[in-house]
Amino acid sequence: MYPKGFDRVVFTAEEISSRVRELGAQITVDLRQDPGNTLAVIGMLKGGFIFLADLIRAIELDLTVDFMAISSYGGASASSGGVRIVKDLSESIFERDVLIVEDIVDTGLTLSYILRNLRERGPRELKVCTLLNRTARRIAPLQIDYSGFEIGEEFLVGYGLDHLQMSRNLRYICTVRGVGP
Repeated sequence: MYPKGFDRVVFTAEEISSRVRELGAQITVDLRQDPGNTLAVIGMLKGGFIFLADLIRAIELDLTVDFMAISSYGGASASSGGVRIVKDLSESIFERDVLIVEDIVDTGLTLSYILRNLRERGPRELKVCTLLNRTARRIAPLQIDYSGFEIGEEFLVGYGLDHLQMSRNLRYICTVRGVGP
């Protein structure tokens, strides 16, 4: 059913696909635009790229896609507390409606940094969509506008999430035996 070393499937490909379609439909309704205003969707690399690809196909609005990459872990399993932009946006978001797409929001420290940074660029509206929301470990107070699934403490891989840069290509999300709490 799943590769050796994985414990159990937490979200099947079908559950993920269904939830992504629901999120896309809700975003379409909520962010209906004025004519001439195009939604700027910002994907957070690397983990968010698969979710972003499926999500934008479910959003029925004119949109552009850009990417940011943030480093906060430095290869370790726990946050170092430092955050830096590794890849910045290619286009301006000034006076645009912006949707940040994340794979997972955990402590919220990195996302807080991103939100502060992007607010300084003068967007008209700034919303957040995450596939996985781990509120139990939240440190920074955040408003998550669109959340796919609430998760617990398990270490998860698949559908863009990795363990040592592996397993991003799995169509489902599962736990890894012997990793995490």
